Amino acid sequence: MSESFEFREVYHFTAGAIGEPGARTFYMQASDGERLVSVKLEKQQVQAIATYLRTILEDMPAPATGLEPLPLREPVEAEWVVGQIAVGVSEEDSEVVLVIEEVDDEPIDEDDLFADVSVGASLRVHLTVDQAAQFITTSDALMEKGRPPCRLCGQPETPGGHICPRLN
Repeated sequence: MSESFEFREVYHFTAGAIGEPGARTFYMQASDGERLVSVKLEKQQVQAIATYLRTILEDMPAPATGLEPLPLREPVEAEWVVGQIAVGVSEEDSEVVLVIEEVDDEPIDEDDLFADVSVGASLRVHLTVDQAAQFITTSDALMEKGRPPCRLCGQPETPGGHICPRLN
């Protein structure tokens, strides 16, 4: 079983990608100044987190303006692969809590209803409003660096074009 992490005091929280558009590997990182933890995730998961955070921040104190995207820090070595993601809000503390769980690769024994369900590792990150807003900025910058979307179907184009389902 992989190791779990909790960051109550977060000094660095970001997402980033390594590789060329179309073949990038996405990571999320958190650091408390002493530990640096990276987990691997999908592009769509980064987008989904940013979209949800954007909605949450509408009901919280306004974040700072002019926040720049944060790059990944070296070394980028994934502890595990992200599965489920949950988001909680403490309006009293003006805090957003992300709970990121490891993907569960264990097959489920459907014949044994009382079997222990293994719980993978988790990464729990307590973010300020500014840190959540900075993650959104970083995510937006990451998505802009990707492949351009097809003007007809919206799917990413490859350098040689792609087979557009709208032209079929």
